[in-house]
Amino acid sequence: MNDQLTRRLMMERVAKTCLGVSVFSPSWLNAANSMGQEEKKAKAVIYLYMNGAMSQLDTFDPKPESDVQGETGVIQTKIPGVQLAEHFSGLASQMDHLAIVRSMYTETGVHENGEYLMKTNYKKIATTAHPGLGPWMHKLTPAPPRDIPPSVCLGQGVGSGFLGANFAPLPVGDPKLGLQNTKSPGYLSEKNFRKRMTLSRNFDKKFRSKARNSELVNGYDDIYRDAMRLLKSDDLKAFDLKMEKETTREAYGKNKFGDGCLLARRLVQKGVRFVEVNFGGWDMHNYLFRDLPAKAAELDKGVTALLKDLQDRRLLDDVLVVIGTEFGRKPNVNQNYGRDHHPSAFSCVLAGAGIKTGQVYGATDDESANVDEDEVSVQDFYATIASALGLPLDKEIVSPDGRPFTIANGGAPVKELLL
Repeated sequence: MNDQLTRRLMMERVAKTCLGVSVFSPSWLNAANSMGQEEKKAKAVIYLYMNGAMSQLDTFDPKPESDVQGETGVIQTKIPGVQLAEHFSGLASQMDHLAIVRSMYTETGVHENGEYLMKTNYKKIATTAHPGLGPWMHKLTPAPPRDIPPSVCLGQGVGSGFLGANFAPLPVGDPKLGLQNTKSPGYLSEKNFRKRMTLSRNFDKKFRSKARNSELVNGYDDIYRDAMRLLKSDDLKAFDLKMEKETTREAYGKNKFGDGCLLARRLVQKGVRFVEVNFGGWDMHNYLFRDLPAKAAELDKGVTALLKDLQDRRLLDDVLVVIGTEFGRKPNVNQNYGRDHHPSAFSCVLAGAGIKTGQVYGATDDESANVDEDEVSVQDFYATIASALGLPLDKEIVSPDGRPFTIANGGAPVKELLL
């Protein structure tokens, strides 16, 4: 085992033993205003990711005149002529705050690869781990240190890739539980804690003299310093949903996805720049028309409450909400009453800051099988989000192996979607 890997394992053990916590990301916040970004630019992102490939026909691109529509009905939205699947009455009333992109397409029908692409804007390869959007935001718009982390991931994310450990999002397994093991164990006093950390640094002296300029070592040092700062900060309260009124909890649905949306609102309100909320269960090869209504109802209630809450708190002009998924579903219903993988056409949604809302962009054919108008690649979609945030699309970041990368990866922002 090499020195750097040994060091990494040791530091993780120190954090778990001494702090009672797992790895944290460093506490950096957005400084958009001080950096001269335009007022219309978004300052934070809540990325609601539908793991499993959400059916476009049964959500945001219904085809009521087609034989392939199946049992899913439609509902009229607040915008004349725009319809959604019948399960989205709440979002139908919020259509003036939405921009639905119906002309998304991709080249992969494999879940893991499609999800990786949607979260990093790069194809999955064996030689390079690419960062997600939160780490990109952190890298491209650095700010003075604060106690709250710059990005948080609820569920399985993709991490910070080649940017390094100090750009990694803070992982939260269950939004209802928030951050666990944050209290010092009764047997460990503050004095003893400081003694343990001093002992750890003494053990490290020889190693540090050899790895003084190692980004890997320095990155993990930042992680543990920020972990200790967060543990002593009042910002920990932002992760505690029990501080919310019961009526607010109920408005979001009091389920894992609704709790995730509510926690995301609490975090961006406190200054977190990026929150990813993962919502699984959309891989409906079997009995779609039986299982989808309940799943869609959770999505509808959670996002509707989130948008209303952001409006009421005057945050919707600062926060960009994204609903994404890895690809779509085939129009034809299979023998198991479900829909199979279909990368040629799917839908995503943008709402809030930096976006020209109250519109549908792009169109598919009569069966939602192929894009008919204004196709949008994953790279274009990612570039649009980055533009809404005012991030530099062409700024190159060089990975440790010497390869240059940009956040847009050659994508062109969709101007019609941007303010």
